[in-house]
Amino acid sequence: MNSQDIRQSFIDYFRDRDHTPLPSSPLVPHGDATLLFTNAGMVPFKNTFLGIEEAKHPRAVTSQKCLRVSGKHNDLTNVGPSPRHHTFFEMLGNFSFGDYFKDEAIRFAWQLVTDVWRLPTEHLFATVYEEDDEAAELWRKISTLPADRILRCGAADNFWSMGKTGPCGPCSEIFVDLEPETPKVSWQAGNNSGRYLEIWNLVFMQFDRNDAGVLTPLPNPSIDTGAGLERVTSVLQGVKSNYDTDLFRDILRAAAEIAGTEYGRETNADVSLRVIADHLRAISFLLADGVIPGPTDRGYVLRRLLRRALRHGMRIGLEEPFLHRLVAVLEKTMGSHFDELTKTRQATEATVLEEEEKYLQTRAAGARRVQESIDRTRATGSTKLSGEEMFQLYDTYGQELDTVREIAEEEQLSLDEAGFEALLEERRKRSRTATTELQQRLANLREALAGSGDGDVETTFEGYDLKPATEARLLRMAAVAEEAATAVDTLTTGQSGVLVLDRTPFYAESGGQVGDRGLMTWDGGKAIVKDTQKDNSGTFFHFVEIQEGELTAGQTVHPEVDLERRRATERNHTATHLLHAALHQTVGDGARQAGSLVAPDRLRFDFTHGKPVTRDELRQIEDLANTWIRNAVAVDIHSQSYDDAVAAGAMALFGEKYGDHVRTVKIPGFSLELCGGCHVRNSGEIGLLLITSERGIASGVRRIEAITGEGALELVRQRQRLLTEVERHLAVPAERAGEEVSTLRGKVKQLERELAEMRVKLVSGEAAEQEELEVDGIRLVAREVPQAPTNELRNLADTLRDKMGSGVVVLATRSGDKVTLIATVSKDLTGRLSAGNLVKSLAGIVGGRGGGRPDFAQAGGREPDKLPQLLKAVPGTVSEQLTS
Repeated sequence: MNSQDIRQSFIDYFRDRDHTPLPSSPLVPHGDATLLFTNAGMVPFKNTFLGIEEAKHPRAVTSQKCLRVSGKHNDLTNVGPSPRHHTFFEMLGNFSFGDYFKDEAIRFAWQLVTDVWRLPTEHLFATVYEEDDEAAELWRKISTLPADRILRCGAADNFWSMGKTGPCGPCSEIFVDLEPETPKVSWQAGNNSGRYLEIWNLVFMQFDRNDAGVLTPLPNPSIDTGAGLERVTSVLQGVKSNYDTDLFRDILRAAAEIAGTEYGRETNADVSLRVIADHLRAISFLLADGVIPGPTDRGYVLRRLLRRALRHGMRIGLEEPFLHRLVAVLEKTMGSHFDELTKTRQATEATVLEEEEKYLQTRAAGARRVQESIDRTRATGSTKLSGEEMFQLYDTYGQELDTVREIAEEEQLSLDEAGFEALLEERRKRSRTATTELQQRLANLREALAGSGDGDVETTFEGYDLKPATEARLLRMAAVAEEAATAVDTLTTGQSGVLVLDRTPFYAESGGQVGDRGLMTWDGGKAIVKDTQKDNSGTFFHFVEIQEGELTAGQTVHPEVDLERRRATERNHTATHLLHAALHQTVGDGARQAGSLVAPDRLRFDFTHGKPVTRDELRQIEDLANTWIRNAVAVDIHSQSYDDAVAAGAMALFGEKYGDHVRTVKIPGFSLELCGGCHVRNSGEIGLLLITSERGIASGVRRIEAITGEGALELVRQRQRLLTEVERHLAVPAERAGEEVSTLRGKVKQLERELAEMRVKLVSGEAAEQEELEVDGIRLVAREVPQAPTNELRNLADTLRDKMGSGVVVLATRSGDKVTLIATVSKDLTGRLSAGNLVKSLAGIVGGRGGGRPDFAQAGGREPDKLPQLLKAVPGTVSEQLTS
């Protein structure tokens, strides 16, 4: 069986036993701040197991994408040397949410392993938790395993828990003997050596553990199982290593071919090839799921994997970009099941190539910087590279920690990794997104409001079609002061607070669309609604400021959305859909949405693309969008099942979590997306769309900003007014304005060059007339010169030095409260005197610092009044350096 057959046989087996097949969730967990990545098959069902969400299906089966590169589940260092470890892998799993339990779970597993996959029973073992008599007895009854192959193990191996508290339970694992033809060994020896390989783990989730560690039986015990596809495939294909299966074979062959070698020829090269093959899978799936290389969090992990793969490529002689060439091989291997690989292949190749080029271009310079840091460390007598040095290499120069480790190891220096991690964590904390802060703010609000009513509140949103008059009941309220929220029964004039209603027309910020603003009125009072947010439970929070009267919990209020602001927001939201569709038509399907902002005054659309969008492409995108605006097409918005929507071609965003029923927004003939936001009823309402900017915001991610409606019209008027002014000042018609400006710029540049030449001649002439100093036989010129750009000062210093033939020149100039200092030393003297050391000594006099090469250096200062003192100190400083 090939890997596709094995995966499908698992899904088909459980489908035939009333399990609902579900697609793999993304590698980025939705709404779970505790995990960077999905690292197990049960992660998408975590809230169901915790009792936060109801199960949509009593039974389910999945082949889940997983990534283990951080925390206690970190296999990164084992990848390459080990035949079994991976960063990315697939977890086959069957799940029961309060439906069947141990009997069926064991029976299903045994039948699949022996009847479908036909593994010989005499090669199999089962382990159970040492106190789980029920499971041991079930294995004895259901299987044909003898007692000596049903083994009891301790909690470390056979008791699973989600955390310190919460759902947990015993588990049972199926092992296979990989060397049945050799003499039997003890369970411990076979397990430790890898001869006895675990291929499936059955978790019996039957208890709830409290803070005191007490286990209470769950009312509806559940089943969570996991079988690694890579391990199962290696067993069924009869190979010793996961990397010898068809999941990796073509990738390894292609990588080896690029490197001019063969997999299996040389041990160290094989390790590097396995790293490349493994990391390619992780990189491609992360990019397909919308993760972008960057300096923090998930982006940092992705970039680290990319660069680790590249370093292993260098170890086998690959000094040019190569990784992007393997993406197509992976897509051919796994794209039939994971169509996101096919949809994003071009974008993935472009991003990987960009990262490769960037890394290879900076590698040599980076290695020099690491060496310089090591030399500075040695000069102080230390044998440990400080956390500050390491962090500067990482943060300022983009050097990965692994590269620093390699060079430091060669130079026999240790690393202050704890200091580096502390500084990195500080940077991560500073870069926490506003979204994370908002989620914490809403969690605090939810906690504050919990005591003012019974149970959770889910607000009914009635704001897609705004009604002239809406009535709602105030359920809960809190006073807000200095970011702290306190549940109250009454709010009065001047107070700020948060209101929770049973129903609302106010749209809460989500999907990139900002929250509504407006008014809240009631008999005898009114409040301004300054923002609307919602949490994951569906509770809407209206942030208000009481303008008049007193507001009491339970009161009837009349919410009124700021209609003009909402309509402007709707225009921009529908415009983002038009932009998205136009991007696909212009630059390809690889341009996937990576973020957005929909506000009343502007829109922002982030998308994956490996290079800048050209002017012609931007014009084409703008033209396509405006064509559909002018066509005045009725926007079709309705709800349907997720499966029907996707089958109809609706665009779903990677990383978003959708329910069984979804809302689709269709601009017939042009765009169809899943979207819960607010939109115009007819594309003609948008009026006009103008793209105002396009730029890169991260590796492989571009951003388009645009405006619509009245904002676009006002921009056209502004540009017209500006063009009229240009015509007036240049005294030429608009069509000749560009040509005239170009001519004038050329004249200005010529005059600037002539002015610079005259300034150099003037100052150098004055310097020549000035008496030269001589210090210990060395000619010296030190003087203040009129204000001039730094490059002119350098040219002047070079001119004076060249006229002297051999000597030292120190020039200083002031500009406002700033000082610029230039020093140059002729080549024949650099063995005795350093310009860099000279300016370091002098700069402190004017409150500055600087440095440079032995032949040239510059510095800055903040105390121009001390320039005479600095110039007076030059001869003495030169003399000190000559005698030191």
